[in-house]
Amino acid sequence: MPVATVIFDAYGTLFDVAGAARRAAAEPGGARLGAVWPKLAEDWRRKQLEYSWLRAIMGQHADFAQVTADGLDWALEAAGIGDRTLRARLLALYDELPAYPEVPAVLQALKAMGLPRAILSNGTPAMLAAATRSAGIEGLLDACLSVESVGIFKPDARVYALVTARFACAPGEVLFISSNGWDVAGAAAFGFRAVWVNRSGLPFDRLPANPRHILPDLTGLPALAGAG
Repeated sequence: MPVATVIFDAYGTLFDVAGAARRAAAEPGGARLGAVWPKLAEDWRRKQLEYSWLRAIMGQHADFAQVTADGLDWALEAAGIGDRTLRARLLALYDELPAYPEVPAVLQALKAMGLPRAILSNGTPAMLAAATRSAGIEGLLDACLSVESVGIFKPDARVYALVTARFACAPGEVLFISSNGWDVAGAAAFGFRAVWVNRSGLPFDRLPANPRHILPDLTGLPALAGAG
């Protein structure tokens, strides 16, 4: 069965989620972040994800912009930083996260192969529009699918079903790429051909479904998609 469409997670897969804190630390007035920005970025991302999972379990959905702000507030407090101007700057920078270096060329190669390309993300439509525009890749994508259409976060199966509905395809025709092991497991359990982008060389999560392929970055994806 050939690949009918290629679907990407956004945050951590196409966009470097540490980019906001790293950039803020390098800006004038960012000295307060200094050596703490890597820990702050890690805490921010961890709490952002934890809050998405907990809200899904509790049935208390809030959009990803709110979850992102809540995660940042926890991370800033943990770092002993109460600067409201810095908080606002970090949230603004989250809409301008850098894409990983290989992303534009990979998307262009997939486009040249005639394969539809889309994002499936926890992010709100506004967040995804801002991020793809800032990274200069909006013209290389056919769609940005947001969990806001179903009101629950990944890895709920209703999120992955947005792809098969949008592209009128079977799960087995979808090549799904994420850097998040829990997302890969959710996608694989749904029936997607799941690819784990393991940029950090980590062990895979102990979950019921596993990736079909593991890549160190996105560079090898066009060859993988072409192999069917």
